[in-house]
Amino acid sequence: MRGFSEVKEHNLNKLDMFVPVVERVHGGSHREFYDVRKIFDKISAKIKAGSEKPDLDSEFKRLREITDNYTVPNDVCESYEAVYNMLAELDEAYHA
Repeated sequence: MRGFSEVKEHNLNKLDMFVPVVERVHGGSHREFYDVRKIFDKISAKIKAGSEKPDLDSEFKRLREITDNYTVPNDVCESYEAVYNMLAELDEAYHA
């Protein structure tokens, strides 16, 4: 199991690229992704503010609620799946 800072380093730049694309492609049919984007933007801002491990408990709790614990819908692309997998990995590392 990788630590939070390692997972953060590995996933954050990819998420910065993938989340807006997935929102544009799938937001119309998966409206919950608009909320995923807003929460991810908060997480990203807090991480980039410089704290080694910022307080992200409420953001991850809300993501788990919105995504049904990062359950990937059946009708989405691999990028959507990758976003949920990276967010789940970040969440898991944060709470480890």
